[in-house]
Amino acid sequence: MARFLYDFFIQVLQLAFWLAAPVHRKARQWVAGRRNWYQSLERQFAGQTGPVVWFHCASLGEFEQGRPVLEAFRREFPNWKILLTFFSPSGYTLRHDYEGADYVGYLPADTALNARRFVETVKPQLVFWVKYEFWYHHLNALHERGVPVVLFSAIFRADQLFFKSYGHFYRKMLFFFDQILVQNDASLQLLRGIGIPNAYLGGDTRFDRVAEIAAAPRHFPLVEQFKGKTQLLVVGSLWPDDWEVLKGMLNAECRMLNEKNKNTRPFSIQHSAFRILIAPHEINPAQIDRWQTEIEVPSVRYSQATPELVQAAKILWIDNVGMLASLYQYADYAFIGGAYGDGLHNTLEAAVYGVPIFFGNKVYHKFQEAHDLLALGCAFAVADAAELERIFSELRADETRRRQLADRAAAYVRDRLGATEQVMIWARLKVEN
Repeated sequence: MARFLYDFFIQVLQLAFWLAAPVHRKARQWVAGRRNWYQSLERQFAGQTGPVVWFHCASLGEFEQGRPVLEAFRREFPNWKILLTFFSPSGYTLRHDYEGADYVGYLPADTALNARRFVETVKPQLVFWVKYEFWYHHLNALHERGVPVVLFSAIFRADQLFFKSYGHFYRKMLFFFDQILVQNDASLQLLRGIGIPNAYLGGDTRFDRVAEIAAAPRHFPLVEQFKGKTQLLVVGSLWPDDWEVLKGMLNAECRMLNEKNKNTRPFSIQHSAFRILIAPHEINPAQIDRWQTEIEVPSVRYSQATPELVQAAKILWIDNVGMLASLYQYADYAFIGGAYGDGLHNTLEAAVYGVPIFFGNKVYHKFQEAHDLLALGCAFAVADAAELERIFSELRADETRRRQLADRAAAYVRDRLGATEQVMIWARLKVEN
């Protein structure tokens, strides 16, 4: 019955994407990317004779998490061909031309026929799945062919189906992995509690990835001019719910400054003690234009910025993708978006540079690093604009405390490097055998 319900769910999922495709961009990309996937895969792997390693990621975040392992594998075993697949369009669209892989594509919908054809065509000899993604038929097809599969940087919660009394079908998927490397001890104990023998504590490869980026960040002269000698709050992956909170703090500060400086023009950037750089989660020019009208401070979009405009602006909007991870180098504080409802973005990209971090107080609970940073006191889960403004003002008034919290954040990342090597130890054993 559980297998029947699972297969029914996959069919419903496909139907939902097809029905939504005419009106929803990501659904349209999901459908288009899988059209004629089998014929495309056959062409790509025609005549392939060397060994193939398969890396699978749900989306862009998991790709960045798995990237250190993929690139380490490439360096050590250059004769292997690398296949990289995504479930989500947000990963494939931005990384379909990634040069570190020989083949990049979508994971076909998880039916028994699709999985069998996929595995028989690719003939992978080694498989890496990142963090999560549990697709029964693909895992079963690999298991039947005896292909070693590792799940790394995984994290589990007690409310997942694997740990329910009725979750036998889902638990079976976990036994298909040759090894599961988890981020924390709580996940390890959950797996061992249901009899998974091959689970080990392996850390989180995202720490290695953000450290790589921070070691050689890109530099942006316009951003450096914008920051100048003022403190800078970098807002990463802003969602509409985050904007409501941030907007409330900004307009409150503007009203306070106008009241304090009645004899000057309504707003002067010289009166402000900090500036803000904002990278929205999705680049929607019309939405950014609307947001600009909702605040009482001067702002400019990066694509339209000049040295003169950034000097006069309170807010610099980043209206492109690919800059954010390096932009945190300029931050004195960071606000990470998504935690009011859509899912907390990557806090480690900011923490590696040593900055106090803010995020929403609703949906950060699935992220181990959020709990850790809160426990260390260098992150703050804020409920609304008033709480954000209060804590932010306190830190701005106490530079010694701000530096102490920044040092804790940087040390937190530094002390957790090395997860990539844990995965590579397993990989070397499998390649040699």
